[in-house]
Amino acid sequence: MTIFRSIFARPLMLAVAGAFACAVPAGLAAPVAAQSSATTAPLERAVTALRSITTMKADFTQTDRNGQTISGELTLKNPGRIRFEYGDDANMLVVANGNSLTLIDYDVQQVERWPIKNSPLGALLDPDRDVLRFGTLIPSSNRNVTAIEVADPERPEYGRIRLIFVNRAGAPGGMELASWVALDSQNTRTTIRLANHRYGMAVANSTFNFRDPRRSTRRPR
Repeated sequence: MTIFRSIFARPLMLAVAGAFACAVPAGLAAPVAAQSSATTAPLERAVTALRSITTMKADFTQTDRNGQTISGELTLKNPGRIRFEYGDDANMLVVANGNSLTLIDYDVQQVERWPIKNSPLGALLDPDRDVLRFGTLIPSSNRNVTAIEVADPERPEYGRIRLIFVNRAGAPGGMELASWVALDSQNTRTTIRLANHRYGMAVANSTFNFRDPRRSTRRPR
């Protein structure tokens, strides 16, 4: 549907493709080295929790700045693979196969692709990406919640992102990624909320393949 493509396709690239290492101008995010140990400890816990995930599935809800929402299922397999499968109302797909991140829009038969190593999503998918270096702890009154703003001052065009973790005994590393909020360079806000997390299931690498709509009008399932 055209309305979903126009509302969500570009925020999707900023919130999903740019989700885990978005940038702000250099003055807005101090390197962790300049912070206290009380600050770096929660950051290290959150990064450890992300890196401890082998496979994960979760339901997600994506909300734009106007409050319009769309939902689907996320599948993650480390290192380097992720899939955002949207419901029937949004005929598009986002996948990373370990090398590249791809947005497929089946309505317009368009494919856009970026190398993972050059993508902000590398903060989640690339184990060599130094998330700690540009993470800033955001104060929270809830001791079970850890909020981190992640930034790369060399890539301000990605905007900025805030990752929200909650303590969860059954989650890898004892923390669960509950949501994130991304703002692009024009301050367009997109929120992704995760629910019904499942961990450790078998996930075939073929899950992160897709049919190219420029060759076929069929949508992969």
